[in-house]
Amino acid sequence: MERLATGIPVLDRELDGGLPAGSLVVLKADPSSQSELFLNTFTHVRETLYLTTVRTADAVGDALSASAVPTGDPRVEALDGGEPLDDALDRVSTLPDEGTLIVDSAEPLEDAETGRYRSFLGDLRGTVDDAGAIGVLHALDTGTRSRNRVVSEQVADVVFDLRTTVSATEIVNRLAVTKFRGGAALEEPVKLKLTDTVSVDTSRDIA
Repeated sequence: MERLATGIPVLDRELDGGLPAGSLVVLKADPSSQSELFLNTFTHVRETLYLTTVRTADAVGDALSASAVPTGDPRVEALDGGEPLDDALDRVSTLPDEGTLIVDSAEPLEDAETGRYRSFLGDLRGTVDDAGAIGVLHALDTGTRSRNRVVSEQVADVVFDLRTTVSATEIVNRLAVTKFRGGAALEEPVKLKLTDTVSVDTSRDIA
């Protein structure tokens, strides 16, 4: 099965070269974490369609331009707040072969009626699969579980869970790959440094 690199070397090594082509990925993270670094890095590897549901296209473009992470030249488009599911499907019809789709973030889409949202995800996954691409849903954990988050995780081929722990002395980020169709999920989380880039945290945990 063809693997597509994420652009994060430590993650690609752990995943035997990257993600299977055609995968739909859910990236779960705290809203106050540096999870956008992952999205920025993903845009560098391949031609990318970046759909934003919360920020304006200009705001996303400015943030990508200011990022210390190389971001390539993604096509950034804002979804219609009134009919985001229909608008998203219209726009992903132009997803390039072996490209990357990013939806940032998933919550406004997950607010839809469950049957309609499940149908939308099935269509989205089919489009990503037909293109041999990677689709990433940026799913923020806000403390109140999103209406259809469980549906997102069920339909997804891969689930990344970025866990950020804040203490009085440090911020610790660990990435768990809890679901991985077409391969093995990681046995333990990968400890990462998320500053202005994504790198491995080689510091030792002290019990």
